[in-house]
Amino acid sequence: MVNERKTSAFSNGLLWFGAGISIAEILTGMLLAPLGFVRALEAIILGHVIGGIIMYLAGLIGGRTGGSAMETVRISFGTQGAKLFAGLNVIQLVGWTAVMVGSAALAANTIAAIGVSWWSIIIGAFIALWIVMGLKNLSKVNVVVMAALFILTIVLSMVVFQNGTPIVPDGELTFGGAVELAVAMPLSWLPIISDYTRTAKKPVLATAASCGAYFIASSWMFIIGMGAALFTGQDDIAAIMLQAGMGIAGILVVLLSTVTTTFLDAFSAGVSFQSLAPKASDKIMALAATVLGVVLAIFAAPDQFQDFLYLIGSVFAPMTAILLADFFILKRDHTAESVNWLNIVLWVLGVILYRYLLSVDTPVGITVPVVVIIMVISTLIHKIVKA
Repeated sequence: MVNERKTSAFSNGLLWFGAGISIAEILTGMLLAPLGFVRALEAIILGHVIGGIIMYLAGLIGGRTGGSAMETVRISFGTQGAKLFAGLNVIQLVGWTAVMVGSAALAANTIAAIGVSWWSIIIGAFIALWIVMGLKNLSKVNVVVMAALFILTIVLSMVVFQNGTPIVPDGELTFGGAVELAVAMPLSWLPIISDYTRTAKKPVLATAASCGAYFIASSWMFIIGMGAALFTGQDDIAAIMLQAGMGIAGILVVLLSTVTTTFLDAFSAGVSFQSLAPKASDKIMALAATVLGVVLAIFAAPDQFQDFLYLIGSVFAPMTAILLADFFILKRDHTAESVNWLNIVLWVLGVILYRYLLSVDTPVGITVPVVVIIMVISTLIHKIVKA
């Protein structure tokens, strides 16, 4: 990855602005409509602030150490212990690739019916092109692509919000549940953000630019999704675009937004695989992850989206909490160890706590309580053990 070094804060910001603009964010935003516009908007902003802060801290570790996301995990879990999370990360990133490609293919096929399988292959081909170009070359292309996406999403916003009085759909979603859904999106990037901040010339600025750009774009997509459900009464964003006459424009929104987001998943799958097999090529593994994601998208329906987000949170939120405690509070590095079993036990405790709290409703969701509790427990136990 030496040839990928030294990216600017501007290019990092563009990269993560593209990550935030996606069909997945719009679909998740639709789930918040039962709260009504004002309460849903509050949940979107609060959730993204919470998730963005945690995302920033995780990315800053990679920026300061120069290590990839899974390399930084060695700080808490040791060289062999980190491989557990690298393996889990590869699996979830391939899963994300499949979900994103499958969702986008369904949306694109609504606008131009050539077959979901064909759209999956087309989207996969563009993701592969992004991977082959690499981060440094992609920064130039992204200026044009992000400008086009920015204009297209403004048009989409006008289409969604041009209708009259909002109609609040029935639903049992609580405010805390809505916050948690909003938190889940930035949280899903915790295991990969360091793959991109590690290449930055100015780590602190680049990480802030990345998280700030993602906050704006992702919140915007959530609001579009929520508005679409409230003002159009529909739950199919592609059908809304088609009815509004956004034929080619709609296809470009679906295609470009999916590629700029899913590229990060596939590319980081390759980077994470290097933690398991250091001699492997990150680009070749990323291309393999893309192919596998496309195959899964064709043969497996992208359903149970909400459960998938919660599952990711239950694995990586406690892991990140322990890493944050070690790096920022305890200032300890366990990289020289094979496995730090104490942190493994704490992580298992965090996963159990996360899954248990899924049935508990709090005003700020469950991610913040889990992260804070595990950070406090980890700090206290390590200090006691040292003493």
